[in-house]
Amino acid sequence: MENVIAGIDFAAPSDQVAQQLIGTLLLVNGVGGRIVETEAYDRLDPASHSYAGPTARNAAMFGAPGHAYVYLSHGIHWCLNFVCREPGHGAGVLIRALEPLAGLDAMRQRRGVIDARQLCSGPGKLAQALGVSRAQNGASLALPPFALAPAAAPPPLVAGPRIGISKAVELPWRFGLAGSRFLSRPFR
Repeated sequence: MENVIAGIDFAAPSDQVAQQLIGTLLLVNGVGGRIVETEAYDRLDPASHSYAGPTARNAAMFGAPGHAYVYLSHGIHWCLNFVCREPGHGAGVLIRALEPLAGLDAMRQRRGVIDARQLCSGPGKLAQALGVSRAQNGASLALPPFALAPAAAPPPLVAGPRIGISKAVELPWRFGLAGSRFLSRPFR
C-alpha cells in the first residue's frame, strides 16, 4: 500500500497515526532520531490549520497521506507535520519532539546548543535541528530526504491535551513516549 510507510498507515485518522509514530525513527538527510512526542490535528478540529478549508499555506495538508506539511509558525520557526487520511480531508500530525540519535554534530551546529535535550525538544527546535524548511513541504515521507523506520516494539505511551493552542484544548491528542527526557514539556 502506498499509504503505508515504516508500518504506519497514513490514511488512518490523525490521532491513530500520532500514536503509531511514537518510537519511529525519523531522519532528514541522515540527521534525526526517535520520535518521542506528537500532536494530532483534523479538519473538523478548530485548532487545525485545515479547519477553515484549503489555502495556499495549508495546501499540502489536503494532499496525499504520507507527505510532509511544513509551515512557518509565528514567522519564526518551521514546523514539520505528516499528512494523514485521504486526499482532500486535511488532517495531520505535528512532530513535536524527538530523541536525537543521528547527526548530532549537524544538529548542534544548526541549533547552537550542546545539550542533546535542547536539540529537538519542541517543533521549532526539531525542524531547525533537522534542517527542515519550506523546501520539504509536500514531499513524500517515503523518499529522500526523509527516511522512516518502525520502532522495534510498541513503546509505552502517555497522552494529554495539546499545548500552545487556544481552541479544542480539551482533546487528548498530544502523545508521548512514557518516561522520555526529550519531550518538549512533561505530561501531567
